[in-house]
Amino acid sequence: MRQLLATLLETAQVRLELLGTELAQEKRRVFSALVLVAVALVCLALGLVMLSIVVLLIFWDSYRVGAACALALLFGGGGAYLLVRARQKLSAPSGLFAHSLAELQRDRAKD
Repeated sequence: MRQLLATLLETAQVRLELLGTELAQEKRRVFSALVLVAVALVCLALGLVMLSIVVLLIFWDSYRVGAACALALLFGGGGAYLLVRARQKLSAPSGLFAHSLAELQRDRAKD
């Protein structure tokens, strides 16, 4: 009886450790996506600032307008790319607790 209880406690401990590990991985994935969103928003904001500068510079020398347009496209494109990457990270199934479920299914199959 003691051996059975010890085995059950050990199995429960392993399962809890596995759940904790999977939860930590999910937390890192979400944090990474949030960082990408924050950088994307900064890039988009800079793109809008540059676009505003372009509108102001349209009536000035032509070289400044081209440079400002290129910067606006660079920041805007970078921000859009980062938003798409963040969306992909968040929409991809993370398989949260997949390893724990697989272990539980193997445990059931053994019994």
